Amino acid sequence: MSAPTPSAPEPPAPDSPAPGAPPHDSAQHDPDVALAQAPLTEAERPRWRRDTGVFLAGQTSSLLGSMLVQYAIMWHLTLETRSGSVMAIYAVVGFLPQAVVSVFGGVWADRLDRKKLIIGADATIAASTLALALIMLSGYDDLWLLYLVSAIRSAGAGIQTPAVSSLLPQIVPTEKLMRVNGINQTIQSAMMLIAPAVAAGLYATASIEAIFFVDVVTALIGIALLTLVPVPRLVRTDQVAGVRGYLADLVGGVRYVATHAFVRWVLLLWGVVFVLIVAPSFLTPLMIVRTFGDEVWKLTVNELAFSIGMLLGGIVVATWGGLKNRIAMVVGTTVLFALFNIGLGVSTNLWVFFAFMFLIGLGVPFFSTPTMTVLQEKVEPERQGRVFGFVGIVMAVAMPLGMSVFGPLADRYSVESLLVAAGVALLLVVVVAVGLPSGRRAMAEADAAAPAEEARV
Repeated sequence: MSAPTPSAPEPPAPDSPAPGAPPHDSAQHDPDVALAQAPLTEAERPRWRRDTGVFLAGQTSSLLGSMLVQYAIMWHLTLETRSGSVMAIYAVVGFLPQAVVSVFGGVWADRLDRKKLIIGADATIAASTLALALIMLSGYDDLWLLYLVSAIRSAGAGIQTPAVSSLLPQIVPTEKLMRVNGINQTIQSAMMLIAPAVAAGLYATASIEAIFFVDVVTALIGIALLTLVPVPRLVRTDQVAGVRGYLADLVGGVRYVATHAFVRWVLLLWGVVFVLIVAPSFLTPLMIVRTFGDEVWKLTVNELAFSIGMLLGGIVVATWGGLKNRIAMVVGTTVLFALFNIGLGVSTNLWVFFAFMFLIGLGVPFFSTPTMTVLQEKVEPERQGRVFGFVGIVMAVAMPLGMSVFGPLADRYSVESLLVAAGVALLLVVVVAVGLPSGRRAMAEADAAAPAEEARV
């Protein structure tokens, strides 16, 4: 299906920043100066609801299969080996390739057809999973095969994730991005509830190979649905002119993130939250076992409290649309995360502990959705792939980094003290972040943009 090709805008004069682009000090001398593009409107995409629905349906199908495989491999390794070292290796091969490939995946998302990138990544992941299923059915099930396919799947996510995040603003009107991102967050939260149950049923009644075949089918469904979505081609005058090279795009993306105060500030805050909140949250099962008892139902309720909270939070954000001031919403939620984390640490009643886990899950969409939306709104379309590539790196690196610190500390100190310390540290980080010049500018820009956003809506 062919897509309409917008005409390329004239490049801005060298002595002024691109219209609508956030000002930064190096803009006048930056060879990677942005191309201007006005916010996408409903009039330009009259069928955006249909296209977005089909796109999200395809991504949901693909996500379900991916999560089934993730749980299946994790449970298979746990049950077959009962080895902490094996699980550690699985965690490394599941995170590290995505972190490395995201750098290149972001560049590809800005240079190539994002729709074809998503299809290619999905197809490669499905092909590797199909090959693994057939090999295991033949009786060959060495651990290195599971590690290899897990690494391939992780690398595929490093290509797919920035492409998906940067494609959405091409098919969704700008003023609707917050709601659509909220819907997407709700779908992901629902999958966190559904996938473990489906995976457990398949693993118990069939086999791990059956789950692999289901993943292949869901990937094919996702690819088929994506082919039905027309995506406008993003034209870059510098690339058409042959000036740009791959390395120049990579260096330009690094320079953009490093010198663009707003983007750098958002990514640093995102990374700190992952280190101080997401990583310690992986220690909550350990706290439950040490403090409240080792019954399985307690661990199950802990996971359900978080997942149900995140699901409800996504529904609220998708329905409400969030604050017009995205940064105020992000900062306010970060403060609440810190307080809830302290609440976890000081909880002496199990149900109070579960309540705080529910509240943290409830807050996740109020943090992640406006963060993704504000980047989609602020970053120029031809740079979004690279920026979301760095978002993928932060997500893939920050959690293992945090666990490498908090994990060993949990063997020397109580989990309660670590949760309280992480919460207090995050409060201090918020004070510093808002007090920085880049933080004050981000808040001021968001305040100025809010009335304009209301006027558009």
